[in-house]
Amino acid sequence: MLFSLDLSSIRKREADKNAISIPEKKEITTNENTTTNQELASTIIKLNIVGGSIITCKDTIENMAKNARTKFHVVFRAYLCPMIRIGIIGGGQLGMMSIEAKYQSLPVEFTVLEQSIDCPAAAVTNNFVAGSLQNANDIQTLASQSDVLTWEIEHINVDALIALEKEGKTIIPKPSVLKTIQDKGIQKQFFTQHNIPTAPYILTNINQITPQKLNQFPGEKVVLKTRTGGYDGKGVSIVSKNQLPHESPFQGNVLIESFIPNALEIAIIVAIGQDGEYAVYPAIEMYFNTKSNLVEFLFSPARISPEIEAKAQEISLKCIQKLNSPGLFAVELFLTPDQQILVNEIAPRPHNSGHHTIEGCYCSQFEQFLRILSGAPLGDTSLIQPAAMINIVGPENISGPYHLRNEKKLTANGDVFIHMYRKSETRPHRKLGHATVIADTLEELLSKAEALRSQLQIIAD
Repeated sequence: MLFSLDLSSIRKREADKNAISIPEKKEITTNENTTTNQELASTIIKLNIVGGSIITCKDTIENMAKNARTKFHVVFRAYLCPMIRIGIIGGGQLGMMSIEAKYQSLPVEFTVLEQSIDCPAAAVTNNFVAGSLQNANDIQTLASQSDVLTWEIEHINVDALIALEKEGKTIIPKPSVLKTIQDKGIQKQFFTQHNIPTAPYILTNINQITPQKLNQFPGEKVVLKTRTGGYDGKGVSIVSKNQLPHESPFQGNVLIESFIPNALEIAIIVAIGQDGEYAVYPAIEMYFNTKSNLVEFLFSPARISPEIEAKAQEISLKCIQKLNSPGLFAVELFLTPDQQILVNEIAPRPHNSGHHTIEGCYCSQFEQFLRILSGAPLGDTSLIQPAAMINIVGPENISGPYHLRNEKKLTANGDVFIHMYRKSETRPHRKLGHATVIADTLEELLSKAEALRSQLQIIAD
């Protein structure tokens, strides 16, 4: 049994992030021959030390305590925990950043399932299963090497996960969540069933679209979505009604919903622990590339009133709690010009809308994800200071090996952080990395971010 100390931070939002204060030091002396881990854990819990204190004792706990961010109020909790083996289905950048977020107070190791070892997540773990995300046998192989299974992409074999869950395997989020999310039509029906506000919609086949069906929606445009398989902006198109059905970009079963002009797009990230504890991140304001439908730029706090933010958080939390599962979830919403809040989609995993939390929040979405998977207490979702994220994507005129121009120069001032995803080749609109900017005020943040956007240039090697 491996002993672990979890550092669950409760920090003053107004605290000077550069100030370091250690008001007192408490030492716990142990005798290795007589003191058990259980006794030591009990001692630490009874002390319930709060207020920037630091605990030191021997070996692992001493090292953990020395590395604690003592400049903030910290609660130290201790518990016995075996090494937790986490299996991640999918080897993209979300898996990579989740593994990179491993923090020393949790004894975890990772195994990744992906077709090619030339994937971002494989670069940060020694444990790799080469296989298909759709193959039940490959998923079973990953499960045999894992205590907990999760995923970083939705387009996987959910039936294989359902079978494993019936055999007693822990899967977070539950496969039932994935079953609901994978089909955008079923997801919309879930919203309707639970009285969650969403844009008006119909489910139909592209060949069964009629003028009568389209006339249910106001205006000249509608949003057309494939029901399955869409990701990273793919499978979504804003089209004129007169294009349908003959000029449709998609075939088969589709979702048609109202196009809402001038809507502000925001996101709320919700964390649900294995014990039902929940935490909600501050609202994120997002802007998308109209051609690729990818998030181009986002920041938090969002420029909305406290009342609107509270309502968005309330709706998002209700939406996720109805899924009845632990996990980390991103809820994408529309804020209409008349201040209605409508749920667009749910992502049951770490999400592009939360990348700014790595530097911008006390507990990033990726650390939070690991806390949920390992059963640890949830971390503090508060913003340290305003933060923005800019996606770094492949330009339309370049394919093949590449590099980011002037990367070291961009980060020289300490307020810009570059995260490249270890992808060996670029192609048009491919996500290659992201940049995070931090500032003391939102006005300063937006100015810095706007200047940075023009400097993020992908160059062919």
